[in-house]
Amino acid sequence: MQDLERQLEQETAQLAALREIGQAINAAWELESTLELITRRTADVMSMDSCSIYLLDAADFPPEGDDSAARLIVEAVELGWRRFVTCNWHGGRFCGCGLEPGSAGVQIDVYGSSGDYLGSGLQGAEVYVHGSAQDQVGQILKAGKLVIHGDVGQTFMYGAKGGEAYVLGNAAGRPLINATGCPRVVINGTCLDYLAESFMAGDPLNGGGFVVLNGVTSNAHGQMVPQPTPYPGGNLFSLASGGGIYVRDPHRMVTEDQLNGGAFAPFTEADWSLIYPTLRENERLFGIRVEALLTVVGKLKQPQEVYRKVAAVKLEALTQPSMSGPTDLV
Repeated sequence: MQDLERQLEQETAQLAALREIGQAINAAWELESTLELITRRTADVMSMDSCSIYLLDAADFPPEGDDSAARLIVEAVELGWRRFVTCNWHGGRFCGCGLEPGSAGVQIDVYGSSGDYLGSGLQGAEVYVHGSAQDQVGQILKAGKLVIHGDVGQTFMYGAKGGEAYVLGNAAGRPLINATGCPRVVINGTCLDYLAESFMAGDPLNGGGFVVLNGVTSNAHGQMVPQPTPYPGGNLFSLASGGGIYVRDPHRMVTEDQLNGGAFAPFTEADWSLIYPTLRENERLFGIRVEALLTVVGKLKQPQEVYRKVAAVKLEALTQPSMSGPTDLV
């Protein structure tokens, strides 16, 4: 119990520090004092010596290339740096790209307006975006973790092969298309269309990948509320051959004509055991309680009453035996 209480105290302190840092950046008049605050509070909640944190002001770097901020991070990791706090991004691309497979334990916090391709090709590092992210984020992600405290743009995690990702807000069109392997993703808002098109992530109950789509937002009082529909678009899980989608849809608003290739499947205890740890991590990161997600119109429901599973179905053209005989070669 004492260990649990200490963990809760540390997580509460981390959230308070992030709020303080965000407020300071939004109201910043003088860069040096703002960076000093970021360093001090990050060191406090991470129990680290501030000298072990690499502070990077990305304001004056070119958006890409050998002299970019993204390239400097790669070079710093090669020199042994593991903890980065970066700020004043103005569209700089490729943050977190180019890190080697041995980058597990590297953490990059991003403040400002980061550009396209952030976190693409991650092979173990963790990237935390304190705001919204742009297009092509997390493409071909292999291992590691992405946490986005806002919305994310087009083709999020295109071709991803593994890793974890958590999005506080919405995703634009075509997230996780052509993903394979075992990516595990929570989108707390919704997305436009073509979610997980051509998903090829195996059996989620046997080590494969999945996406949890919660379809929620917050009101003016900071309270979690459902969006008008969990998924407004079409082609949900279109042409998928593996993986699974778990949609928070207690009112059964998502219909079969939105699937185009996927099919609703029974939501079992095994499915809940699979996604529960991911939802608990989502709760730790964003404060979206699992209990609140299971509460519908003031009543606590069972998981199978709240979540629905969309599974891949075999394409008939690939499973039907051929009706024609062998073709002679002439």
